[in-house]
Amino acid sequence: MMNQMTAVDRKTSTMQDTKISARDVQVYYGENHAIKDVDVDIADKTVTAFIGPSGCGKSTFLRCINRMNDTIDICRVTGNITIDGEDIYDARVDPVQLRAKVGMVFQKPNPFPKSIYDNVAYGPKIHGLARNKAELDEIVEKALRRGAIWDEVKDRLDAPGTGLSGGQQQRLCIARAVATEPEVLLMDEPCSALDPIATAQVEELIDDLRQRYSVVIVTHSMQQAARVSQKTAFFHLGNLVEFGDTDKIFTNPEDPRTESYISGRIG
Repeated sequence: MMNQMTAVDRKTSTMQDTKISARDVQVYYGENHAIKDVDVDIADKTVTAFIGPSGCGKSTFLRCINRMNDTIDICRVTGNITIDGEDIYDARVDPVQLRAKVGMVFQKPNPFPKSIYDNVAYGPKIHGLARNKAELDEIVEKALRRGAIWDEVKDRLDAPGTGLSGGQQQRLCIARAVATEPEVLLMDEPCSALDPIATAQVEELIDDLRQRYSVVIVTHSMQQAARVSQKTAFFHLGNLVEFGDTDKIFTNPEDPRTESYISGRIG
């Protein structure tokens, strides 16, 4: 017989699984109210996809999670975002330290103009994660393995990262992001500049990474969201319209706007 969870058990389980919690988040660019009233709980060791039309606020909200919007002068964020219960916008939180804990991979692969080794070693060096060269070598190898690219580059770690193919560059950037031992990995359309084969490799890697991290991915591809995520959030005109299990969002959405977007009537 199936184990019946009580409401209390479910609530406790949900609370334990929540990695990132957002309440009443608003984002303004000058006078423009870009994100409105976002409330969401993002689980640990899960891939959560943000979907929606261009300009709907999904990337803007993603950038709230590691305070990347702090770098935009006219941007103002209000509300509450916590990671493991800690308010990431608290004045005592150092954004640089936060970004070591919350890795980010961008739309276009952006390796540093350095060697493959130095691309990955950069973060651990500035955060003092290695006491010596042997420890740094170990961190670099582990990160490149996690980025599923070690076997392709282990014999040419001194070669420039910019000399790799697009798909390899993106996996190098993922390795660079995980080298500081983050707990959360943000990905802003990580496959949009890649060919189908490289996209499949990165998607497979995302599935592996969720064993270790809370992964949040912005994607314009509904097929990709359906393939890689367990939870999906649909944004429209700055509002978080619907959030839930990916299967349910794609097969039985509650909001007519979600249904219209998934069926291609809005987009």
